[in-house]
Amino acid sequence: MTSHLSRRFFLKASAAGLAALGLGSRADRTLAADEPVYFATWSAAVDTVKSHIAAFEAKTGIKVAYSNSPWAQYRETMITKFVGKAPIDTLWVSDSWLPEWAEAGWILPVDQYKALTDNSDVDQFCVDSMTYKGKQYGITYYTDYMAFIYNGEMLTKAGIKAPPETWAEVVDQARIIKDKGLSQWPVLISMAQESWLIEFMTAMIYSNGGRFADDQGNAVMQDGANGAAGALRWLVNAVQTHKILSPSCVETGELAGLKAFSSGDHAFGLIPKYRLRTLNDPAQSKIAGNAKIALMPKGDKGSHATVGWMRFYGMTPRAQADAARADETVKLMAWFGGKADGEYKFQKMLFKDVGSGFGVKSLFNDPEIRAAYAAYGDVDLISQQQSLARKKDVVTPWFGEWNDVNGAAWQQAIMGKVTVEQALNTSAAKWTELKKQS
Repeated sequence: MTSHLSRRFFLKASAAGLAALGLGSRADRTLAADEPVYFATWSAAVDTVKSHIAAFEAKTGIKVAYSNSPWAQYRETMITKFVGKAPIDTLWVSDSWLPEWAEAGWILPVDQYKALTDNSDVDQFCVDSMTYKGKQYGITYYTDYMAFIYNGEMLTKAGIKAPPETWAEVVDQARIIKDKGLSQWPVLISMAQESWLIEFMTAMIYSNGGRFADDQGNAVMQDGANGAAGALRWLVNAVQTHKILSPSCVETGELAGLKAFSSGDHAFGLIPKYRLRTLNDPAQSKIAGNAKIALMPKGDKGSHATVGWMRFYGMTPRAQADAARADETVKLMAWFGGKADGEYKFQKMLFKDVGSGFGVKSLFNDPEIRAAYAAYGDVDLISQQQSLARKKDVVTPWFGEWNDVNGAAWQQAIMGKVTVEQALNTSAAKWTELKKQS
């Protein structure tokens, strides 16, 4: 998400590459009938993916050429393949890349394929996250959201009977815990400049009733009433005034935060929901059995909303250029993202194997899913929080260039080097500049 390669480079590369390959046109794209469907993913759940591909091939007789590459290099690898003529028909796509890849013409809308666009059983934020300029670009693969997790044992020791429902209560409870000597820094929020930072920020902003940008893509983060001020001011006060959040939060990444929380040093944390499984695993966590999820605390003008993210199966111009190939690609995408033999097999396989979240609402009522969740979390509360998740409002073609400036501005405010207003004005000015350039 925070690639330092510029958007202009991507767009220039795509224009040159697509022109050279003829991928911008459907002419002369009749393909050999025996050629496989080319499917690319990052290196996650590889054995599970291979197993599901084998079942698809056996069921349909359609051959699939599967490739994968590490997540850290995946985005650049795919761009290189797009420009370099490597065959790709369908692939995993991050919601954060959608505007860039759609504008470049590397993936195309799928609205014309009914098998990919029945969203009646899909969480709305997932549909929103794979929609760009009114068109849907895929079918969901995986989803999750930022959760508020607490250490139940620490709250009990502090005499606290229920987790906080508001950010004001987080402060009150954290001060009780700190005063009793149970934790030096009761609150854990990872604010290091890395790919997770935007999710931590957005979860706090949404729960405080604010936004980075409005529905028209204009900056509102600097708006004192409806922007990000409430969230950022809470963080500044947590560090500078209440001293319940360590100043080192600006150097703490998501993984380091997970390890710190699992060590039992903190009472409250913003942590990706899927990490709940790890936190309640005795082999990986000292607080196993005591890591619990609560609804996201709400600000004075906010709600229990949080931010969600998702990944989806996208479809390339190469696949859509030939009717037969498009038909086979759609079948493969539906086999993975929709139902296979009448049930959501792949989503269940991923969840049971690696704990990956899903955007299919009915799976929360599946007996196997409920039984698996019950081992480490409250499935109904998890489902309730997911229903309150919203897509990031900063996913734009200029997101990558803005993100570093925004993150640095927030960090400076947290460390007391600039005011909340100065930080948000800096962020808004950069956003507006990049939006005009686009």
